[in-house]
Amino acid sequence: MKRLNNKAQALVEYLLIIAVVSVIVISLVKLLGGYLKDSITKSSCEIMNKTYVEGAKPGDATCE
Repeated sequence: MKRLNNKAQALVEYLLIIAVVSVIVISLVKLLGGYLKDSITKSSCEIMNKTYVEGAKPGDATCE
């Protein structure tokens, strides 16, 4: 019985670690997502020989 409790405790600890890492990753993507989208848009504008137009807020950039 004691061995089963140790395994369950380890499982709960791993689940808590995964939950904390997931929250951190989701927060970073939400915070930096617009900037990442703008950098991808800028690169694609250069590849297509179009002009990069910066948007009003992060993530709103376009190619013209």
